[in-house]
Amino acid sequence: MRRPAAFAPLRHPAFRLLWIANLASNTGLFIQNTAAGWLMTSLDPAPMMVSFVQASSMLPVFLLALPAGALADIMDRRIFLIGAQLWMMLMAALLCLMTWSGALGPWGLIAFTFALGAGLAMTFPAWAATTPELVPREDLVGAIALNGIGFNLTRAVGPAIGGLVVAWFGIEAAFALNALCILTLVVALFLWKREKIASRMPREHFLSAVRAGARFVAATPAMHAAILRAVVFFLFGSAVWGLLPLLVRETLALGPQAFGLLLGCMGAGAVAAGFVLPAMRARLDRSGLVFWSSLLSGLSLLILAALHHWAFAALGMLLYGVSWISAASTLQASAQMAAPSWVRARAIGIYQMCFFGAMALGSALAGWMAGRLGVELTMALFAAGAVAGAIGVRGWRLEGDAAAPPPKVALARPEPAAAELRAMLHEGENRVLEVVRYHVAPADRDRFRATMAECRRVRLRGGAALWRLYEDVAHPERWVELWTIESWEEHLREAARLTAEDRALLARAAAFDARDSGPEATRYVNVRV
Repeated sequence: MRRPAAFAPLRHPAFRLLWIANLASNTGLFIQNTAAGWLMTSLDPAPMMVSFVQASSMLPVFLLALPAGALADIMDRRIFLIGAQLWMMLMAALLCLMTWSGALGPWGLIAFTFALGAGLAMTFPAWAATTPELVPREDLVGAIALNGIGFNLTRAVGPAIGGLVVAWFGIEAAFALNALCILTLVVALFLWKREKIASRMPREHFLSAVRAGARFVAATPAMHAAILRAVVFFLFGSAVWGLLPLLVRETLALGPQAFGLLLGCMGAGAVAAGFVLPAMRARLDRSGLVFWSSLLSGLSLLILAALHHWAFAALGMLLYGVSWISAASTLQASAQMAAPSWVRARAIGIYQMCFFGAMALGSALAGWMAGRLGVELTMALFAAGAVAGAIGVRGWRLEGDAAAPPPKVALARPEPAAAELRAMLHEGENRVLEVVRYHVAPADRDRFRATMAECRRVRLRGGAALWRLYEDVAHPERWVELWTIESWEEHLREAARLTAEDRALLARAAAFDARDSGPEATRYVNVRV
């Protein structure tokens, strides 16, 4: 029997092993979230406290995603992931024991939820950056989509299981089951034989890695668009996560089984949408798909706010699941495609920091507003915000233009350094100044400046701390481009960080030079005096 196209990446053994184990781990995650949200309605049913459970699971991603991404880029990702999962398993076991002993209060629950969220914050960037290692490039998009399908399959199954486990065996049993599910992924990570990537370069230092990641994102318009549109979508969509327990318990007057099943409806909608996303992408570009998903999210919030019957609530959650996976997977893919391998975990970490921060803020804001305006009116206001926000950011396009293959252009290189200079270069503390001199015909001045504006982003993405372009006042045909790099090691990394599109752009800039020899490149090292 032929395997459906959506499951094609599973033919790769390493991806299949980790995908199945991650399926189990994510099931435990949603069992945990369901149990924690329901437990808070008993410990302290105030809307603010209930919404804090969701906010406390997202806030760590906002705080730790960037350093987690930097560590995932400079460490062995397998070891890094194992450490994060062991931390989460320990926290889940302690939460189970505290609940069983009756010693857990509302703020204790929030503290443990935050600790588990810290483990997730460390996991997310590393996991996203690992996928390209597990499948060849032609299966990468399918693997990202399959990760989304798996995640939302567990979103459908996990809450339903969580609701039943809480009702039949108690909340502490749900927390214990989460610890066992995490153990499954730990075992799979130990079994994964990761191929070591040989590199002649020394390992990046943590702080310089963080700065390089931040500079890359700051200089990449495609990342700006993905982050902005994610923040708007998740800020208003987070009202569901913050207020659904209260909506079920107070407005619909239902129990934990219904809460879990409604979350299951959301997951079912997400899974169903995951299978039809390829057909949707054939009709809509990424920007259009996120726009219509945002409108659908607003509609689902309005249904939850206005129609107080379990059947309409199920419909609203089903539509919310469709909008969630459509927007989330598209935005995640856009961010991942915008980042090359050397900085992918850091870029994804910054992206996740922004959208999880938006979710944490949205959940807390929804809880605060619900305490003053009521759950239904708050949901309706967030629905209006989702629609208005989608219209407001529609002009930020997620698509980028493909560049032509780069022609070979040789720039002048400096002579080999003397022994004493080489020793100084590798001290790691001396800033490097790089200079390229151009001779450009006055008729090409405007086109050259426009091209150099794009070159500026290339240099900054590659690690430049400062970039400038100067024109000779007495000789308008003479131009100087200069930028500074933190150290000689960072300078040596520049060439490896250039993509084919970057090289093509630099070649276009070099082609403006009217001399046969082309632009003249020189490098200077800062000398202490």
